[in-house]
Amino acid sequence: MVTFKVIILGNGSAVPTSFSNPSSQLLVHENKHFLIDCAEGTQMQLLKYRLKLAPINHIFISHLHGDHYYGLMGIVSTFHLYGRIKPLHIYAPKALEALINHHLEVSKTTLNYPLIFNPLEDFEGKDLYSDAVLRIRAFPLKHKLPTWGFRFCELERRPKIKKEFVGDHKPCIEAIRRIKDGADFETKEGELLKNEDITHAAPCPRSYAYCSDTAYHPPLTKYLKEVNLLYHEATFDNSMEEMAKEKFHSTAAQAAQLASDSQAGELLLGHFSARFKDPSILLQQAQAVFKSTYLTKEGNSYSVR
Repeated sequence: MVTFKVIILGNGSAVPTSFSNPSSQLLVHENKHFLIDCAEGTQMQLLKYRLKLAPINHIFISHLHGDHYYGLMGIVSTFHLYGRIKPLHIYAPKALEALINHHLEVSKTTLNYPLIFNPLEDFEGKDLYSDAVLRIRAFPLKHKLPTWGFRFCELERRPKIKKEFVGDHKPCIEAIRRIKDGADFETKEGELLKNEDITHAAPCPRSYAYCSDTAYHPPLTKYLKEVNLLYHEATFDNSMEEMAKEKFHSTAAQAAQLASDSQAGELLLGHFSARFKDPSILLQQAQAVFKSTYLTKEGNSYSVR
């Protein structure tokens, strides 16, 4: 099975504490590394958990509250100091581009590498990123300022042809192409071999969705439908539902309701308020709504399955 996992670098909200860092995650798919949000201290978290910076070529920033992007310029600078030459792609609200350019201007820094800025506003209904096996799209969340979530979706894979079939029948390239497209195979003797008997079924595509700061917003289900693993903010508990509404955040139970309505496979909770040194109450309230809920822990890796 192809590696598809998310590593939590920070799961706290607003400000760093002695027991948590603000939002940041590293998503790994096969040999590609994607950084999702980049709070203050993200570089230190990467070092702490022995995660390499160099493989990161794509950084996604959900919105322009500091606890989601204050660590970005440090990473941009470190790549420069390390002598990076390959491009770095940043996907973020368009206002961030001017801030990055201002930082570089006042520090009189000309980067060694191309920094390619992609305004999220330009990608409505379009892929932010795609390759032969993975597609990434953004979707709007409901927060105090423009905010986006991200969904990482594997693409459909074609079945693999069984080695013993190839050895026995030595199909030509055109026959192999047809078999991978779902065709059966007729042997030289006229025997028809069914496709399912000569191939290994392709694994079902998996998906991961990241919902950073957002109020409870049922219309999000159309973007999250049947996602295998959902990360959703859980800043408050049930007793603070009104506060969550005022601040455009969610309770753990609301996150669980959204996971349930979206028919998600599993739910990860994060973005915990600093008042919850022990967020177990959030887990209890969420699991009462959606059983397959888990608290994130910094440094832990969670597989998309």
